[in-house]
Amino acid sequence: MGRGKIEIKRIENTTNRQVTFCKRRNGLLKKAYELSVLCDAEVSLIVFSSRGRLYEYSNNNIRSTIERYKKACSDNSGASSITEINAQYYQQESAKLRQQIQMLQNSNRHLMGDALSTLTVKELKQLENRLERGISRIRSKKHEMLLAEIEYRQKREIELENENLCLRTKLGEMERVEQEANMVSAGEEQQLSAMQQALASRNFFNPTTIMDLSASPYPHSDKKLLHLG
Repeated sequence: MGRGKIEIKRIENTTNRQVTFCKRRNGLLKKAYELSVLCDAEVSLIVFSSRGRLYEYSNNNIRSTIERYKKACSDNSGASSITEINAQYYQQESAKLRQQIQMLQNSNRHLMGDALSTLTVKELKQLENRLERGISRIRSKKHEMLLAEIEYRQKREIELENENLCLRTKLGEMERVEQEANMVSAGEEQQLSAMQQALASRNFFNPTTIMDLSASPYPHSDKKLLHLG
């Protein structure tokens, strides 16, 4: 079941009234905080308890908020007064921003070595210290990057040397295999030549021998007969 509707009237019981005051006060302060954060509103809250104790909340200086409230209420034009107050507020903020921009531009010119005539000796010394610290950090970063680059180049050099050595090894193996193949081919040619020479020395294919054999079928018997006679 839902909570029953509470009748809005003064609580007669002192204890209950004090408990309700504490709960409602905390809820009211929480809502004021949420409104100031979520909506970027200028919120000021003042609460006096029945015993005269003061409770307040403000996301800005509460006195300046009260003065702003007084100015808003003192103007009879109502909405136009609020518009003027807002316009004045934004003008002040714009002036602050322009001043900050001007200071940054002057600081940048001083760092570049321009517009130094308006600076005192103390300010020039401070500027010099700032520049020295900045140059020191820049040099440190530069040396760090150079060392990293050198280390990378050294690693790359070692990798290339290893690749070159591997390629040389493969090339040597290929040349060795080619030389062995050439030696085997030369040996086969020498064996073939030797076989041809051996066959030729035995007159297996001598044409003169073939002609003599065809002219005299019994050459040896004739020689024996002649020798005997």
